Amino acid sequence: MPKAVIVGTGLYAPGSPIDNAMLKKLTGVEFDTERLETKLGIHKRHIARLSGLRESTADFAEKAARRALEAADVDPGKVGLFIVATDTPEYISPATSIVLQGRLQGRETSAKSFDLGASCASFVEALDAAARHLVTDPSLRYALVVGVYNMPAYIRDGDAFGWSIFADGAGAVVLERKEESSSGYIEGAFVTDGTQWNFVGVYAGGTKLPMTHERLDSGEYGLELLQRLPGDRNVKLWPPLVMRLLDKAGLPQSAVDHYLFTQINRSVIEQVMEALGEPLEKTTMVMNRYGYTGSACIPMALHEAIQARRIEKGDVVVLVASGAGLAVGASLLKF
Repeated sequence: MPKAVIVGTGLYAPGSPIDNAMLKKLTGVEFDTERLETKLGIHKRHIARLSGLRESTADFAEKAARRALEAADVDPGKVGLFIVATDTPEYISPATSIVLQGRLQGRETSAKSFDLGASCASFVEALDAAARHLVTDPSLRYALVVGVYNMPAYIRDGDAFGWSIFADGAGAVVLERKEESSSGYIEGAFVTDGTQWNFVGVYAGGTKLPMTHERLDSGEYGLELLQRLPGDRNVKLWPPLVMRLLDKAGLPQSAVDHYLFTQINRSVIEQVMEALGEPLEKTTMVMNRYGYTGSACIPMALHEAIQARRIEKGDVVVLVASGAGLAVGASLLKF
């Protein structure tokens, strides 16, 4: 049976790292630095808007994609499927994936392109979709999946919550269809609860709430926190989802070599690893260097773990991501 195998990864974060002290100076906001660093684990981040860079979602995606393609030694012209996983697209329309295809291939091709928006669970869901496309379509050889995040573009002046947590970045993976391989994508498991749509998001600018002068004047635009998210939500959600994923794949927990989780809260990851009965050495956290990069954080953490040889060939890896709305995804692969 053919497998969808990761053959290259890439990461991009714009500009120089901005630490918490510098962030306060640049934005004029105040926040609890000790809590941010000790509980959430966020010490630095990269933000194009604060670094004077005229870069946005498609730029981040392109740079991470080119690095992944170079690592995989794959010509962009050979990619038959482009998926951009994000809830901060370059435009409402056309899809960022189409823009990315144009930049990488430079002409009309037979490639398929689409965006996948499941909030911060977008990359895990896109990886699942790409793997299934490759396995079921023999005409495809390579797929490119990019998780990218540009939420700081939506943060309003004076928003201490938004500025302290969210950051820019992109992570990309190149998947290859291989007829015979011991590695490859194995399985996915998901949770959706659309009754929780009204917690946090970018609500203005779509068809329900078009952008108007009145809306701008009242401050009802950009990133909005309508309700506080339950602090223990992921602690309760992630362990049973991991067990359901492994049960679906027919693998024991002892087979898992490494876990990667949404990189928004270090203490939550520590609690989840304890609940799973696993040592912290079996997970990788990158929020200390990159802040919270939403739909980009899983591929960015994956890239860093591979580069540091915390994940090596043959390792079984679980990826778990939560997104507002509510969407939660878990993927299982053998690297």
